[in-house]
Amino acid sequence: MTTKPASCDGPWMVTSTPSSRTTDDEPDAPPLGELLVRSAVGLRDRTAAQALVEEELLLARDHVRKVLVTRQDGVMTCRWEGMSGRLYTLELDEGERAFLGLVLSIVGVQQSYLAAVEYLDERRLKIVLRAMIRLADNDRIAIGTRM
Repeated sequence: MTTKPASCDGPWMVTSTPSSRTTDDEPDAPPLGELLVRSAVGLRDRTAAQALVEEELLLARDHVRKVLVTRQDGVMTCRWEGMSGRLYTLELDEGERAFLGLVLSIVGVQQSYLAAVEYLDERRLKIVLRAMIRLADNDRIAIGTRM
């Protein structure tokens, strides 16, 4: 599903894994990723949430969701500060930690060196590069496979 945020600053693709559905007696609830992107406030928060949703694997893990996702005033939202404080206690590999560190730096709750991209696989690197382009509000640069 593609959504356009209220601020109309760019298209936002929302995807989610089946395991990350909200199941708290809401069988027809939208996927968790969609809820997180919808509840994001501001470009940085929305860009980071979208990157996390596109990555899919981390958000599908129970221990990551428990630290990151919270219900605030009845709305599912990301608690970025909580993730920042627990980044090294979540039993993540270097690639997962590097990805989350870069996502947290997009939000602004943690500083991460760009050199962390050396630990990203191609799929996560693409997600981070697309997030940077969204953050720069640039719709002219394409990220894809070179022909």
